[in-house]
Amino acid sequence: MSCDPQLAVGLLGRAPHGRAATTLRALPLLAPARHIVADGRVLLRMPRSWGHHLACAGGVVAYGADNLAAAGPGERRWSAQVVGHCTAYEPTAAELERFGPVPRPVDGVPYEPVYLCVEPRFGTVHLADGDPL
Repeated sequence: MSCDPQLAVGLLGRAPHGRAATTLRALPLLAPARHIVADGRVLLRMPRSWGHHLACAGGVVAYGADNLAAAGPGERRWSAQVVGHCTAYEPTAAELERFGPVPRPVDGVPYEPVYLCVEPRFGTVHLADGDPL
């Protein structure tokens, strides 16, 4: 295990999707999101209709992703997580382009994106095969 936030952010940049973990009325909440890494921050895109952004923005969020199912033969399998303060965010045109097209409707509702920014304070990396990175 490594506790290096920069390493965790770098690995998150290799995966397109992950999950934000926070609490909602003292209960745990996992919120799937599309993400990109920009200037050491993790930028998230979620559907507004789910309302998960309301629980995340303004609080502390853990955000994680992995390549456990997607790693090719001989590729190291990893899981990375960052923890930091999460805020609402307005992405630049270049960041929007990196996010890619907005998905089709989700749960029968047109996908209206909402964007968040996680400023990593802590990071954790686990390697499934035990090899150093």
